Amino acid sequence: MPIRLVVGLGNPGPRYQDTRHNAGFRVLDRLAAGGRWKAWRALGETAEIALGGASVRLAKPLTSMNLSGRMVRSFSLFHKVPPGDILICYDEFQLPIPAIRMRLGGSSGGHNGMQSVIDELGTPDVPRLRIGVGPLPQGEDPADFVLRRMSAAEAKELAPALDRAAEAVRIAVAGGMEKAMNAFNAAVPEAGA
Repeated sequence: MPIRLVVGLGNPGPRYQDTRHNAGFRVLDRLAAGGRWKAWRALGETAEIALGGASVRLAKPLTSMNLSGRMVRSFSLFHKVPPGDILICYDEFQLPIPAIRMRLGGSSGGHNGMQSVIDELGTPDVPRLRIGVGPLPQGEDPADFVLRRMSAAEAKELAPALDRAAEAVRIAVAGGMEKAMNAFNAAVPEAGA
């Protein structure tokens, strides 16, 4: 199935802009460079871009991470995009930087934004791209870790993972999820590579 809608998860507002939890937003910003974002029913913003010869919609829920599924449900129903044609991009502290992992479905793995999407769409069969933002330091609360602003050095370390995630989205849109999974789920590149 072709990917017709790419959703980046994050939290709105400048307070969260440079946090690990906004990795999904930042991947979409890379894809939509120069594109125009429009408001969607006070739930988020959306843009339409061309990727690999195909037109694809991008969406950023701007509720809060825990309510992300509301915008995904509203937007996908309006545009008649089934769950299997939606790709959700989000942070994963259980994966090290710069790893990314793609799956066709499954549980949320404890990610509240992804759980909201699953709940609102009524199925766990939603393709997803997890962006490694870990490892979580021993003894640190996961919520504090992903919501803390990154240092300049940490942001520089994460940048290649965000670039790889954007490229994985391009391949998923142009060639399908299986092709993208085969290309990006294999080896984890060295940090800084």
